[in-house]
Order: sequence, then structure tokens, then C-alpha cells
Amino acid sequence: MTTGSTTLGPWDAYFGPNLGYLYEQYDQYVSNPDLVEPTFRELFDRFGAPPTEQPSDSVSVQANSQGSVQATAATQQDHLALMKKAVAADRLVWNIRTYGHLAADTDPLTLRAPSDTRILEAETYGLTEADLKAVSASLIWENAQGAVVTGLDAIQRLRQIYTKTIAYEFSHVHEEEERDWLNKQVEANTWPTPLATEEKKSLLKRLVQVEQFEHFLQRTFVGQKRFSIEGLDVLVPVVDEIVNRFTKDGADHILMGMAHRGRLNVLTHVLGKPYSKIFSEFHHSPNKDMIPSEGSMGINYGWTGDVKYHLGAYRSVADGEQGETRLTLANNPSHLEYVNPVVEGFTRAAQEDRTEPGFPKLDVSKAVTVIIHGDAAFPGEGVVAETLNFNNLPGYRNGGTIHIIANNRLGFTTESSDSRSTHYASDLAKGFEIPIVHVNADDPEACVIAIRLASEYRIRFQKDFLIDLVGYRRYGHNETDDPEATQPIMYNKVHKHPTVSEIYANKLVQEGFVDASQVAQMKQDSLKDMQDAYDLVKNKEVNGKENNLSEKLLDQIDPTTLPTAVPLEELQAINAELLNFPKDFQVYPKLQRILERRAHALDENGKVDWALAETLAFATILSEGKPIRLSGQDSQRGTFAHRHLVLHDPNTGRSYSPLHVLPQSKASFAIHNSPLSEASVLGFEYGYNVFSPETLVIWEAQYGDFANAGQVIFDQFIAASRVKWAQRSSLVVMLPHGSEGQGPEHSSARLERFLQAAAEDNWTVANLTSAAQYFHLLRRQAAMTETEYARPLILMAPKSLIRNQRVASPGIAFSEGSFQSVLEQTGLGGQHDQVERLILCSGKVAIDLEDAIAAEEKDLDWLHVARVEQLYPFPQAELEAIIERYSNLKEIVWLQEENKNMGAWTYMEPRIRKLLPEGTAIRHIGRPDRASTASGYQNVHSFEQQKIITEALEQL
Repeated sequence: MTTGSTTLGPWDAYFGPNLGYLYEQYDQYVSNPDLVEPTFRELFDRFGAPPTEQPSDSVSVQANSQGSVQATAATQQDHLALMKKAVAADRLVWNIRTYGHLAADTDPLTLRAPSDTRILEAETYGLTEADLKAVSASLIWENAQGAVVTGLDAIQRLRQIYTKTIAYEFSHVHEEEERDWLNKQVEANTWPTPLATEEKKSLLKRLVQVEQFEHFLQRTFVGQKRFSIEGLDVLVPVVDEIVNRFTKDGADHILMGMAHRGRLNVLTHVLGKPYSKIFSEFHHSPNKDMIPSEGSMGINYGWTGDVKYHLGAYRSVADGEQGETRLTLANNPSHLEYVNPVVEGFTRAAQEDRTEPGFPKLDVSKAVTVIIHGDAAFPGEGVVAETLNFNNLPGYRNGGTIHIIANNRLGFTTESSDSRSTHYASDLAKGFEIPIVHVNADDPEACVIAIRLASEYRIRFQKDFLIDLVGYRRYGHNETDDPEATQPIMYNKVHKHPTVSEIYANKLVQEGFVDASQVAQMKQDSLKDMQDAYDLVKNKEVNGKENNLSEKLLDQIDPTTLPTAVPLEELQAINAELLNFPKDFQVYPKLQRILERRAHALDENGKVDWALAETLAFATILSEGKPIRLSGQDSQRGTFAHRHLVLHDPNTGRSYSPLHVLPQSKASFAIHNSPLSEASVLGFEYGYNVFSPETLVIWEAQYGDFANAGQVIFDQFIAASRVKWAQRSSLVVMLPHGSEGQGPEHSSARLERFLQAAAEDNWTVANLTSAAQYFHLLRRQAAMTETEYARPLILMAPKSLIRNQRVASPGIAFSEGSFQSVLEQTGLGGQHDQVERLILCSGKVAIDLEDAIAAEEKDLDWLHVARVEQLYPFPQAELEAIIERYSNLKEIVWLQEENKNMGAWTYMEPRIRKLLPEGTAIRHIGRPDRASTASGYQNVHSFEQQKIITEALEQL
């Protein structure tokens, strides 16, 4: 601070008794900062301990002159008052940083209600301009440089930084190094770095192209939906800037996700999709070339396609120094934000090296995620929070995502006051300490500057960054909608508001960077490119077909081409290695005894249970060079404490996985406990698998009904992506399923839903009854990856059967044979012509039935039982062969433990009916129709379970 021409440092106001008092205050501060008043606490926080010697330029005390003593006392009071002013000014500085965004010019239409910005005014702190001039800038602002000398200079400069068309929110970032770096970047004298002349011209040209593309579509394809970008035109050059920056940084991949708003413009201008291709999709809409005739089994079997504004694209961008960068825009349904975890999975897969044993080696610089959100969807869709939550977890982090909220102030037709409870659309990100920048979409240069900051932060700190791109929507939700019916005031402003290319062109003309003729030429060139492309379409020189889907059907699988048996000697050698623990690692004693029982499971009289069958399947898959990724809630040990693929030393806490050090392994094995989320984690694993098709990717629900929370991912991606987007996946989904008296929430994986969605050979749905079947099915699934057979596998996984000895299999069942769609129960039925009832069943109820049959003392020559292990694709040929053997069948029974309106009955009944011999009936045995999946009372469950088993064994 200054008194006259003298500049004072932070301690210069304290000397003599006051300095002694300051030492006392500092001693208390060291023991407990809360013991001192806030002004001193802030002083010590900023500058540390007071000096041990009297400052050289302090006013001295003249002890031999009463007048001098009085003058000195008065000066001390003045200095103390000024120091308090400095502390107040310091608070103002921090509040400008923290709340400057409230006064920023980030609203192009000025629709936002004014905020109370008194916290940004000097008067609020009792400060005048004279007070601020008396304070040294360096005392209150550590980043003060150059011409910024006084406190007033500092406050004016900070207001300029924090309240213009770019607004910053960094105070919620708790990591001091990151927060300081962010503040220093935006407060530097060189910030913002002006765009070079050619960059300005290039930016204008891009904005002209973006606008003219939308105008061309509006004029040429009247009434067709396109979900225009207009009002957020700058989104395209913003994404361009991301591509440029990370291409130069050497990224191999940039993976992008966005909803339909502005998607066509991004597809053509960022992803390089030709104008002619997009015009063809409009011109031929609906494109009959893309739709096979009913019942078609040709090259397009199963191909239904999707609307043009849901489709993704790929492009390679070459950089002279770093090679090529692959851009990917993911296909996305209208479920808005559900693409987010899918793209995060893409990125993690692109960053990992899976070629060696152990966890995959992660290099986050190899790929970058960019997600473009809607302003209503970002706070409104729960999958956003789920995805943000896992972005720094070990199994899911990918070095930071750049988030952009394409903020047009509306969700469909709903204003923000009705769609969120927060001040900003971006506020959710604060809970995850993600830096936020709000920027006016009518200031293109500010938008480019903001994205440069985001990119540098991601590169430096490998964490997420969010840009809130605030614009508007020039038309309704789609181009056939009249928005004035619901937002008349907003659209009165929109109609009068110039486009961003007009605004920016006028700015550059005024500044002398371009002239009006150059702007007109840009428009003319852009229109000519589009008209030329459209002429090709009109002349039918462009084919709108998107896909030639030629894949083998699942029921055409030849087991000899996908062998799954493994020689017994090889299995025994692997099993021995799995129990070969390091000498310096102590296995939990109770668990060690359980694991050691596996040592003889493959001997002549041994049995392999479910968990060991799985481990052997994983080990043999790894030995063949096929990487595996398994995730889910408690997956490392298994929900039912059966798996134990990650062990923990009870003395040191050290973890160890036998599959990471298995000598036979030739590929990575990733196993991660997931957060308590379903939709986001399932979407991530799906995305990982699509990007890394050679990997056997498995998601395991803690209980099967938890899949309910991931229903959008099942419906829009896993079940349908192959026929909509020709997107191939071999994801395995394990859903513990079975009625065991655990109540409605831990019984059913809703098997009926997966069977209802089963069509066009889209996935396999299985419900197994033996460990060997599980082994062979996992190995078959791994063998199918990267082939034309690749499909997702929905597995109704067991619970109590995991430890049931009737499910355990002998070693020979693993070294011989293959997966069987139907298993026949042995030891039943006499002569074929004696059998009158054939029971078909699946999963746990088959084991319950086997228990009951074993306990029966009477003759059951009239009965035969077949277990349908693979429900979809329906094993028609196998069941036909069984039915043909029994010439005197009176009825075929479908036995299930699920309620009649659930489980497999409604799916199986019409298919079995088609196979019925003349005079044979079909009947359901099981629980009646119910609204809830299971009873919450154990005694009711047990009674009902016994009843359906008894009925199944009652002779006709």
C-alpha cells in the first residue's frame, strides 16, 4: 500500500508493540487458525510468518519526544486501518475470481435474470477508489504484472478478465496446484492470446460454411427434420480446435459423443462426411434401398438402419509430424446422454495395450474423449452423474474428458426454470471438481480461447474440463415445430438477432482483417460446393445405402470351427499354477483352505464347480492370446464370494491375481470392481468391447434385477445396435437369476425382457445347469469375437447353484465335447414308447427337479426331461429330434419357477406349439401371473416351489 509516495509491503504497517501483537496472533494461528480473526488468518494464509526483524522502512518511535510518540501512534493506527483495507481488497479479488461469472456477458439474447453482483463491488467491502489506489497490486494479487501497479489497477484488470464474454468457475477445484495453474493462465498478461490473422479468416470461413449448410438444407428439403445447429454455430470450429490440438499432441484417437442437435453439421464439417452423402439421405428418405423386403435373408438380413441424425462416422486426420489421428463420432439414439459412457469405453479401450499378461498398460495420451451435452440433459439425465463419477476410478479413468454443453437454453420446449434446480446447466460438474468455463457463443474467438484452455488442462492434469457454450436455438425443437407458441419472448429476440457469422464478419471487416467482398465470396464458394453435391444426388450418382451386412447366423455355428474343449493335461497344469502363490504372499487362511480343495478337482474322481470352471475358461482363453476384461459390483471376489480372482494379503493388504502371473497367459486380464452404477458401467463395457472386438468383455450385475437400471443400454445399444448401425459386439452380460426365497428384488433378472427383445439373430440368451456348459459357452463366446458370429451373450447366471454339486462337472466334460443347446437328463424313461410327458425347463428349476427325481421311489418310465440351456436362438432342430423319439407323447410341459407372465413361458409356448405332434398337448407348470417377481416370505416361496415340482412329477 502507499502513503504519499511510499509503497508498503504486507508487514510494513506493523512495528513496535503492534509487531509484538502480530507475533502473538501468529503463534495462535499456528496452533489453531480459528483462534485468530479472519483478517489476520487471511494475512497469514497468504504470506506466512511475520518477519523476525523490524522492517527497514518502518516508522521509528522517538522515545525522547512526546510529540513524536503521539505522531507515531497515530501513524500506527493509519497503517493498521490501511492493512484492514488491503485484507478487504484481497477478499474482493478472490470474490471476483469466484463470482465474476455472475456479471459476465455470456448470454447472447440477454434472457438471463440479473444476478445480485454486490459481492463484486468495492463498496460492499467499505472500499473506495482512493483506498484501492493506496494498496499495492502485488499485495492483493499475486499474478499482478506490467502496468498493473495499484490495487485499483488490479481490480479493474480482474473484472475485465472474469466478467466479459468468457466466465470462469475454478474455486470448487480443491487441488491447489490445479486451481493456481488455472488462475495464472487466465490472469496472465498474455491472456488471451489473440488469434492470428489467418486463424481469424479461417474461423470466419468455417462459420460461413456452417450457416450456409443449414440454410441449404432448409431451402432444399422443406419440412424435413435436421435439428439445426443454428444459434450454436460456433460448436463446429470449437470441435475443430480440439481436433487440431490433440492431433498435434500425438493422440491416435479422438472419440466423440453427441445428441442430434447440430449433428449433421458436425458430421460433414468435422468428420468429413460428404455433402452428397447427407443430401442423399434426405433425398431418399425413407431410403428404400436400405430396407430389405419382409423375410429377406440376403446380405441385408437384420439391417434396419437408423435416421440420419443418429448415425456416426469415422475420419482420419493426418499431421505432418505426429502421423494420423482417427476421429470417431459414435452412433447415438435419442436417449441423449446414454452415449456418454459408451464413448468413455471406446477411449479406455483405445488407450490400453492388452498384448501382455497382467492388467493392460494404460497410456491416456493415446486417445481423448469429447462429449457434447444438452443443457437440459446434462443435469436431467442421471447417466451423466454416473459417468462423471467413474471418470477418475482405476478401472474407468481415461485421462480426462472434454465436455461441451451445447446450451440453447431449452430442453425440447421447456425453459431452464422448469428443467433444473441449479443456477447453471453445468453446476452438476462442480461436485466432481471439474473446471468450468461459460462462454458466449456469439463471440467465436472467446470460444476458441476457452477450448484451448480446456485442452491444455486435460493434457497437463489428465482430468475432465467443461465448456458451457451459451447460445440459443434459432428454430423449434425440430424444423416443423413452432417455438413461438411456448417461448414468444425468446423467439421475438431470436428473429431480430443476427447470426454469429454476420456478427463476426462485421467485426473482422471493421478491424480490417477482411473486406465485404471476401465475405461474399466465402458464401458463394460454400453454396457452390453444396449445389454441386446436390446435383450429383439428383442425377443418382450417389448411393444412399449405408450398409452391407453379411454375417453368419448363430444357428449356423459349426462346433468344429469353434472348438472349446481343452486337453486334460493342459487344464491340470493350469490348475496347478493357479494355486502356486508367491512365497511372500499370505492368502487369507479361511480362503486358502477353500482354494486348495481345487487341487484335485480335475482328478479322475474329482468335480469342477462353477467358479473353477470359470477360472479355467479364463485361463485357457488367455493362453490363446485373447484378452479379457471383467467388471461389476464385487466382481473381483464375486457377489457370492465364489470367484476370488483377486486375493488380499491379510497382513499387508497387498493384492494378487493368479491370472496376472499365469505362465501360460499371452494377453492381459483386467478385473475391476465397479461403482454402484448400472447404466454407465454397462454402457462403458459395451463401448470398450465395440472398440476392442478382440477382447472378451464381461459385465456382471450384482443381482440380475440390477439390470433394470441399465435398460436403455440394453434396448438401444446391446440389443439393437447391430441392425441399426452394423455395430458388432460380443459383450457378455452375467445376470444372477433364480427363485430362492430372497424376495422380489433378488430373484428375477427379467428373463422375459431379453427374450422379448430377441430377434434377427441379435444375441444369445442362455440359462445353464452345469459348470462344463459354462466353460464351453465362455470359450465359444471368446472364439466368436472378431468373427461374423460375434453377438452379445445374455447369461442368466446361477446363485445357489454355484456351490451345488449337481452342477459340478467331471474333468472329462472339459477336455471333450462342446456347448450343448439342450441337455437331456439321464436315468429317466423306459422304452421310448413308454414316455407320455416330456418336461422342458431351464436353469435352477431343472436342478430342483433333479433333486426331487432322485428322491422318488416310484417308477418314472413315463417321464423324460430336457433342459433348454440356450433359449435364443431357439434350438428348434435339437428339440425336434428329442420329440420325434417319443411316439406316444401326451403332453409337453414347460416347467418354470418364475411367474407365468414372466420367465420364458410366453416366448417358448408358441415355438414349442409348432413342434407338437398331433394329439399332444402343451402345458405350463409354474407360479401364476403376478405383478411382483417373487414373494417376500420364505415359507410362501418354499411352499410354492414344492408345489410346482410335485405337480411336474404327478403321473397323468
